[in-house]
Amino acid sequence: MMESHAPVPRLSFSGGVARESQRSLPAEVAVALSYNGSTHAVMMATPADLPDFARGFTRAEGIAAPEEIERIDVVETPLGIDLQIWLEAGAAARQAQRRRSMAGPVGCGLCGLESLEEAVRAAPKVQGALRMTPAQVMAAVADLPKHQPLHDMTRAAHCAALWTSNGIALSREDVGRHNAVDKLVGAMAQTADSAALILTSRVSIDLVQKACTAGFSVLVAVSAPTAAAVQMAHVAGLTLIANARPDGFDCYTHPHRLTDPKEVAHVA
Repeated sequence: MMESHAPVPRLSFSGGVARESQRSLPAEVAVALSYNGSTHAVMMATPADLPDFARGFTRAEGIAAPEEIERIDVVETPLGIDLQIWLEAGAAARQAQRRRSMAGPVGCGLCGLESLEEAVRAAPKVQGALRMTPAQVMAAVADLPKHQPLHDMTRAAHCAALWTSNGIALSREDVGRHNAVDKLVGAMAQTADSAALILTSRVSIDLVQKACTAGFSVLVAVSAPTAAAVQMAHVAGLTLIANARPDGFDCYTHPHRLTDPKEVAHVA
C-alpha cells in the first residue's frame, strides 16, 4: 500500500547558511472513484483511509447510502489508485443518471461539473438537536492539533474531525480539505445529528453541501467562510461557526444552537 507521506531532500537557507536536510511531505496521488466499473471522479488525494474516502464521497455526494454499497476494492495501478465501488442495482441506476466527471487539482471541489445547477444545488435541510456552549466550541478547536499526526509531520495536510459532548471522537487528514471531510464521513459509525464537524480549512459552498448531506447541524472552521457558504448554511438550517480559535469565534448562522444566551446576545 502506498505511504501517506515520504521524506524529501531539501536545501534550506537560514542566517546566510545553506544546509542539506530532509522533510516529510504528504503523498499526493490520483485516486479514481469508480462505480460498478465506470469512473465517476478523479481526485488528487493522500493515499490513506481510502475505504473511508470511498464511503464518505459516496454519501456526501448523495450518490448512495452506506447500506447500498456492496463492496469496495482498492486497486493500485502505475498511475494511481482506482477505488472500485460496487453499488446495489437501484443505487447504481441513480448514479448513472447523475454521472459527472471531475478531474482537478487539490482544493477543487467542483471541477468538471456538467451543469451550473449541480454546482449550486441546495443543501439538504438539517434539524439536528445538538447544542454547544461557546466554551465547548473553543475547547474543540484547542484540542484539534492533537488529532493531526500527518500535519505534525508535514505541515501540509487538512483535518476534519467529529466532535461529540465527550470531545473529538474521530479525525481524518488529507492534502485536500474536501477529501478529509469525505474520509471522516466514511469512517463515522454514528449519526451526525448528535455531533459537530470541525475543520481546519475555509468553508466554501461544497463543504456546506457535504456537511448537510451527512446530517451535521453544526460546522466549526478555523478559517473564514465565503458569502455563498453563509447564505447556503442559513437556508439549510446549519449553524456555521468560523474563524474559530481557543479564545473566540464568529457565528454566522443559526446561533440558537449556542446554549449560553449571555454569550451570544450580540450575534445577529
